[in-house]
Amino acid sequence: MDPVSVGLLAALAGGAGGELGQQAWAGLTALVRRPFRRNAGEEAPVVSSGEAELARLAQDPADQQYAQALSTALAVRAALDTAFRNGLAAWQEQAKLVSTGDSTVHNTISGGTQHGPVLQGRDFSGLSFTTPPPAPPAPAAQPTADTDDGDSTFPPVRG
Repeated sequence: MDPVSVGLLAALAGGAGGELGQQAWAGLTALVRRPFRRNAGEEAPVVSSGEAELARLAQDPADQQYAQALSTALAVRAALDTAFRNGLAAWQEQAKLVSTGDSTVHNTISGGTQHGPVLQGRDFSGLSFTTPPPAPPAPAAQPTADTDDGDSTFPPVRG
């Protein structure tokens, strides 16, 4: 199982992703608070359930060390608790739908000339442009008949 992204954990703890992000954070909190399960006859391992790391990250979402500690605690618990591992895998699939800004954007414009606004970025909404369209190109100047003999010092003689 892949470890939970530190960036995703920090973003969700900080409130990223709107309502969907809040639901994902609540789902992770509920999952972590489930009792640690072990196979019959096994002693409970002495590892973190992840609750302390979750609480610290919730208090300071900008601290990457807290996010890393939570990611590690989740990975260790998933390795030891099959039910938790399955729940965490399902949670990760849902959390992938949350837009947290934890991605890269590659913008490319090629071919031709753009006549108007060009916007590059990610996740735009509610935009409007009031820029008028570009003016059409001016017609090319037409050559005129020239009676000048090439000597620009004296005006041409007309007679």
